[in-house]
Amino acid sequence: MARSPSPDPLPDRLAGEILGSPVSIDAHPGLARLPLQGTLVDETLETFLVRTGPLGRTVRVPKRGAVGTVVLDGRPLPLNGDSLRVRPEDRTKRLLGRGRRGSS
Repeated sequence: MARSPSPDPLPDRLAGEILGSPVSIDAHPGLARLPLQGTLVDETLETFLVRTGPLGRTVRVPKRGAVGTVVLDGRPLPLNGDSLRVRPEDRTKRLLGRGRRGSS
């Protein structure tokens, strides 16, 4: 039986490593100072860790409600934290393993 596409599909480019990429959080219900710009240095199931400014201050940003842009291979991609609320290793497995089910 065919599966319907998810309501907010992730670009395949987000299946790979996104750490070290420039990121801009343009909207977030829990952040007072926006946009937040920096480098994505870590992520967990629920958060991004963004290094900002010349002093390298890090800010923990909840993924829930985060909207912005991440630059991969020199190209900006829309960033929706709600759709990335999975463990990073599970996101990679899920996106790269697509299409293998049912093919025997």
